[in-house]
Amino acid sequence: MDRKALLTLTEAVSNAPGASGFEDEVVNALRPYAARYGRVEEDKLRNLYCFRSGNREGLPTVQLDAHTDEVSFMVQAVKPDGTLRFLPLGNWVKAGVAGHRVLVRNAQGEYIPGITATTPPHYLKAGEQDNLDMENMSVDVGASSAEEAIRDYHVRIGEPVVPDVRFSYDAAHDLMIGKAFDCRLGCAAIVKTLDEISADTLNVNVVGAWACQEEVGTRGAQVTANRVKPDIAIVFEGCPADDTCAPSYMVQTAIRKGPMLRFIDRRMITHPRFQRFALDLGEKLGIPVQSGVRSGGSTNGAPIHLSNLGVPCIVIGVPVRYIHSQYGFASCADLENAARLAAAVLRELNADVIAGF
Repeated sequence: MDRKALLTLTEAVSNAPGASGFEDEVVNALRPYAARYGRVEEDKLRNLYCFRSGNREGLPTVQLDAHTDEVSFMVQAVKPDGTLRFLPLGNWVKAGVAGHRVLVRNAQGEYIPGITATTPPHYLKAGEQDNLDMENMSVDVGASSAEEAIRDYHVRIGEPVVPDVRFSYDAAHDLMIGKAFDCRLGCAAIVKTLDEISADTLNVNVVGAWACQEEVGTRGAQVTANRVKPDIAIVFEGCPADDTCAPSYMVQTAIRKGPMLRFIDRRMITHPRFQRFALDLGEKLGIPVQSGVRSGGSTNGAPIHLSNLGVPCIVIGVPVRYIHSQYGFASCADLENAARLAAAVLRELNADVIAGF
């Protein structure tokens, strides 16, 4: 898979609407790619699995993880004026929610355009302009009454709402721009990794697992870990870049400097021996890798590493600027190097190495 093909895949999964619990379009975009590399299955939550061709009996199992959902919203109610009250699905930067185009799925299964709206400043009293709570926002699809919204626009409660953003790529600066890079870049990284090792005879079995509902509590990975029962796992993420928001001495997740491997986040201390193994291998092979110590956030590594009798995990994060908002910047080279590192790790793993961790 060359860069052009990787960008085509990334565009498809980034553009696909995939609110938590409503990831059907993302799974549909991934399935034909996954099927190139092994047997594909889905479970009742629409987690997607690829059991790699060439897997053999008696070998340790490595789970490759990424999540298919994105930070999004759900329609909670239709207001008398025809606008829609909504709830967040995932942790948004509240200040950036209002004033953006969104897509609202209606009762006919169509995604219709809307705008996240607040009261104009002209009609606000002193101090009200600073109140950006989502309870004071709405989604406007153009209707003028609840009756019109339901009758003509076919809106209904319980439907997903996602940012209306299209992927683009600036080749001159190796800059991808789009939505849902958390974690559609991870979704693409699994495919790219499977492609990297497609001709290899490994000493481990590999299962790609694309999990649902990470943004609302890492729910899908609780199921995938029980299905795969891995001996060890590599978790891919689109992780928050810090090169525009941290002092220089604290920058650990800059774009264009390689994937970031975190030692800790809010819900997992990364397995230190597996972590050091991956970092040392990256250095040995000349793969740019960054190390990070995170005080917040979490990944699917949280439920996976506590599954079964304990699973050593590392998190390979592709840096994304302005994560958990409508738009993100990321480097395709970082995505390629994330898959390159994962493939290198897979080639080095065997039962003895894993036992040594």
